[in-house]
Amino acid sequence: MSGSEALTVLEDVRDAARRILDEVERAIVGKRDVLELVLLGLLADGHVLIEDFPGLAKTLIARSFAQTASMSFSRIQFTPDLMPSDVTGSSIFNQRESEFEFRPGPIFANLLLADEINRAPPKTQAALLEAMQERQVTIEGVTHLLEPPFVVLATQNPIEYEGTYPLPEAQLDRFLLRIEVGYPERRDEWGVLERRIERTRDEVVLEPVVDGPRLIVHVSEPIGLYMVDLVAATRESPRLQVGASPRGTLALLKLARARAAVAGRDFVTPEDVKAVAVPALAHRLTLRPELWVQRVRGEDVVHEALETVPTPRARG
Repeated sequence: MSGSEALTVLEDVRDAARRILDEVERAIVGKRDVLELVLLGLLADGHVLIEDFPGLAKTLIARSFAQTASMSFSRIQFTPDLMPSDVTGSSIFNQRESEFEFRPGPIFANLLLADEINRAPPKTQAALLEAMQERQVTIEGVTHLLEPPFVVLATQNPIEYEGTYPLPEAQLDRFLLRIEVGYPERRDEWGVLERRIERTRDEVVLEPVVDGPRLIVHVSEPIGLYMVDLVAATRESPRLQVGASPRGTLALLKLARARAAVAGRDFVTPEDVKAVAVPALAHRLTLRPELWVQRVRGEDVVHEALETVPTPRARG
């Protein structure tokens, strides 16, 4: 691909991203920064974990992106009695044909909303883990591939722990980024009410905008080493038992490239890396137990790394 063709592709990506966000904002008011992070996760073909209180439009965000990006959508409400076959599907005996036939579960979709994922028992979480990592499910010894794109957008409530099964570190590490939605501002919350009055119904119907493109964005060696040094700083932090793995470095790479493409650039800047560092790395860190009572968070460690690791000079 020539330089002019590459720039045209990037301009198309930038324009499409703006149209997607504008369309999604018809349903989600006042959360442009959160929506941009979700879009970066989708463009980077990564899974997204939204951790926040009930009623903050987590389900609506997932459904809105599925509609605007022309992706098939499926939702699973996770419960303590949910079985792996409820997610992946199972083989059912067909009496007419006298043979077993596979009936796919809700996981066979482009965008899967795993609602309250931490309510599922470990065996069900393990089945989802295989799908997230391998893009496939295995049922009775037979492997079924999941058609690309396959993205899991999972939610969990940070304040309810009764009847839940905390996500293991291995599964948390499979999420490309973790984000929080937060309560809307006063004017934005009135905007939600105002739009609901105008629609006269709860449902918001959005128009398809575009399919997700493949991104080709250059990352210079200084920027790449900057990502490596940021992740290494978390491993050396005295506040942590375990720092981010190389999967965290890859997450920085994917999200920073997606952010550059959405901005219409064919190269990554230090600001791209800084903008995605917290959602890409904080959930991958394991704090020392004695720091829990001090309310130290993974986000604090990432901010500390951003302040201490030297920033490379921007291109040009």
